[in-house]
Amino acid sequence: MKAAVLFSGGKDSTLALCEVLQHGFEIKFLVSVFPRSSESYMFHHPNIELTMVQAKSMGIPIVTKVTAGKKELELLDLEQVLGSIKKEIDCVVSGAVASEYQKSRIDKICGKLKLRSSAPLWHKDPLGLWEMCLDSGFRVMITAVACEGLDKRWLGKVIDKQNFRELKRLSEKYRFHLTGEGGEFETLVIDCPMFKKPLRILKTRTEWDDKTNSGLLVIEKTG
Repeated sequence: MKAAVLFSGGKDSTLALCEVLQHGFEIKFLVSVFPRSSESYMFHHPNIELTMVQAKSMGIPIVTKVTAGKKELELLDLEQVLGSIKKEIDCVVSGAVASEYQKSRIDKICGKLKLRSSAPLWHKDPLGLWEMCLDSGFRVMITAVACEGLDKRWLGKVIDKQNFRELKRLSEKYRFHLTGEGGEFETLVIDCPMFKKPLRILKTRTEWDDKTNSGLLVIEKTG
């Protein structure tokens, strides 16, 4: 199965990539859509440009597309970029876990382009997905938080088995999705078995809004 992976650089899309590789898929492309707006309903925004660095580390070609990030209209940009490579692939892989909004729209675009839509993490147990990441050697950094229970101290934190227990406790207390599927937090994979070398984070800055108790870690330089 020749596949393109919708790739945000976060834990879910990276784990989906690893999962389909184990099932014998041939990854022809990573596809990253860069939204100009942080309010995009479909696409990951924080540090999205680092997908190009991750792709280089994995040795997989990447196709990128800039979108304004406007609700529904941004789907046309996704359809366009997938349409440009559809002759070289059979399947589109996504890291969707629980978002019906995202998965239904990806499925619809794939149907229109006569491509298979694969979501290997769909409705999997969030705890189990985190365990897969941690047991496989993923190093996952929190790059944005936007929910009650997570404050600025989580920005830049690399999740290990110890602090994951705290993340799980907070998700239970404040009732946010443990994978961050609802935008409660965003992640960046800085190392995993697919990477030839890890991302080294050399310079960052924090943007924080006290009114909304939300913010992000802007990664300005990697090595």
